[in-house]
Amino acid sequence: MLQGKTALITGASRGIGKGLAEVFAKNGCNIAFTYASSVEKAMAFEKELADTYGIKAKGYQSNAADFKASDDLANAVIADFGKVDILINNAGITRDTLMLRMTEEQWDEVIDTNLKSAFNLTKAFLKHFLGNRAGSIINMTSIVGITGNAGQANYAASKAGMIGFTKSVAKEIGSRGIRCNAVAPGFIETEMTEALNADVKKAWVDTIPLKRGGTPEDVANACLFLASDLSTYVTGQTLNVCGGMVM
Repeated sequence: MLQGKTALITGASRGIGKGLAEVFAKNGCNIAFTYASSVEKAMAFEKELADTYGIKAKGYQSNAADFKASDDLANAVIADFGKVDILINNAGITRDTLMLRMTEEQWDEVIDTNLKSAFNLTKAFLKHFLGNRAGSIINMTSIVGITGNAGQANYAASKAGMIGFTKSVAKEIGSRGIRCNAVAPGFIETEMTEALNADVKKAWVDTIPLKRGGTPEDVANACLFLASDLSTYVTGQTLNVCGGMVM
């Protein structure tokens, strides 16, 4: 479905981002991805993608929350791959605590990593997409950005902001053939959720009509649709991948 295309996926060394890279590579997409710290782990993943799927893959150590670093990253990826067709703003963190205890640092860190990063990279790639008169931007939000959640005021604000950002960008660039959509995962079973108490996980699953947690592949398949030519008339939308938690 993505044969010959190139995607940049931020935060793809684990969890949902890793699932995205694997599903996209399986569908013929060349993969540029960012990671925060583990060079050895990123290089191993780079080799795994290339050897398993026969595509070009390269990891870049970059801080998406840094405006200049994001611009440098865009230039490097375009130079290495020649063209980028898909941008997935997936990088994200949590710093959960009740509002009463939340520090300014915890607020700023989450907003910068989750929301400002999307601005930074969309801005960095915009001229490239405009020049090609094509491109698909996919922003990873969350159902928490729709419903809110106690103890996650910073995270919910960043993800709600991502939805508004997506709609606004879609309206600005649609006439140039560029699409911008958001995907809102629900309870997805990743390395982060493995640390949760079994009772906590069961309480989450009990609220889900499909009675299971999602997988990174579930999210990746939704993104595959939005990145492919199957969705050429879809823009400005938020696709919930949550097993029915939000309807």
